[in-house]
Amino acid sequence: MSRPVALVTGASSGIGEALAHALAEQGEDLLLIARTQSELARVQSEITAATGRFVAIAAIDLERPDGAEAVRAVLREQDLSVRHLVNNAGFGLAGDMADLPAAGQVGMVDLNCRALLALTLAFLPEIRENEGGVLNVASVAAFTPGPGLSVYYATKAFVLSLTRALAFEEHESGIRVCALCPGPVPTKFGTRAGFGQSGVIALTRPLSAKDVAHIGLAGYFGRRTVVVPGLIPRLMVMVLSLLPTRLVLPVLAKAQRQRRR
Repeated sequence: MSRPVALVTGASSGIGEALAHALAEQGEDLLLIARTQSELARVQSEITAATGRFVAIAAIDLERPDGAEAVRAVLREQDLSVRHLVNNAGFGLAGDMADLPAAGQVGMVDLNCRALLALTLAFLPEIRENEGGVLNVASVAAFTPGPGLSVYYATKAFVLSLTRALAFEEHESGIRVCALCPGPVPTKFGTRAGFGQSGVIALTRPLSAKDVAHIGLAGYFGRRTVVVPGLIPRLMVMVLSLLPTRLVLPVLAKAQRQRRR
């Protein structure tokens, strides 16, 4: 029989790396996916040393149209099957849509949305068979449009909407389906997005990637559909649900401009 694993994308740093560690600590074997082989090898070594769990790695760029098929090939080669799918890979680009490269913005949709959907569709049958689930990493950005980071916010809204619908559809199958929606977390995300040094993260008193991972997995295994870690992010979501969009957008646009400085 094939070995069931937790498949974690974007596992070479940040929240993805923290989720991989936390899953291994809970007794799961792993297949870790990211673009950089050397960083994956480091994470693999650290998890194996700390937990003794089986950890396979594969350097795959999921922006490629055939990314999901490349992941499937690795699973078949190593006689693995997916029990838990953690769709964490993603990135953002800060700036107005008209000022950002089109290729980067389309690539954001490819990774944050298309790859997530392709992997979910590819492995949903074996996730059901293995009685596992799907954990999609979204963001508090999923709850509102976000000028200055508009495509990223839109991709996370897609992730949240898809997760909620899939959770409803899979209720009778018994698998878990959860969206993890963290607020700002100190990771490499900001560097790639193009943010400068600002007080935004400090003001929100962010949780660490490790804390976000543990809270997210507690909600996932507790069969919650949406998890927003931390008091301030939960308050942010509550405020966003109460205020009219026309009042929210100018505030978000100003905040994003300040972050880019």
